[in-house]
Amino acid sequence: MTLIELILFIIIINVGIFGILTVMNSTTRASADPMLRKQAVAMAEAILEEVLSRNATATLPETDMNTCSNRALYVGVADYSCFDGVPASAVISGAHTLGSTSIPALASLSATVAVTAVNVSGIAMQRVAVTVTGGGQEITLFGYRAAGF
Repeated sequence: MTLIELILFIIIINVGIFGILTVMNSTTRASADPMLRKQAVAMAEAILEEVLSRNATATLPETDMNTCSNRALYVGVADYSCFDGVPASAVISGAHTLGSTSIPALASLSATVAVTAVNVSGIAMQRVAVTVTGGGQEITLFGYRAAGF
């Protein structure tokens, strides 16, 4: 083997190692993204389940911002329309996803809930859209709640 062949061999190996390290670097940098997405989906699912567990037709006797801020008083799906993002402070913080349960890992996430009345095949329903944002993610889940079901 000549000196020129040896130098070419070293250059080719270095280029190959550089390529492998570049791929590993980008993979490692993006490895947290699935975890952030999974946390956002878990928060959206938890809020959607909370909303859909309420009565479809019941509402609070009086809806004002004092009552809006206390989710423990909610009796119906429509009560969650307080968290439609208007005003901007009307969002569900990830730190307090379910009632007063503190979830520090979700603290950077926030959610809005939009409840609209829809009619599907002659059945009056509530369409619930939960949007979770934060950590570079935006997840929207939809659910429907019909009266009597």
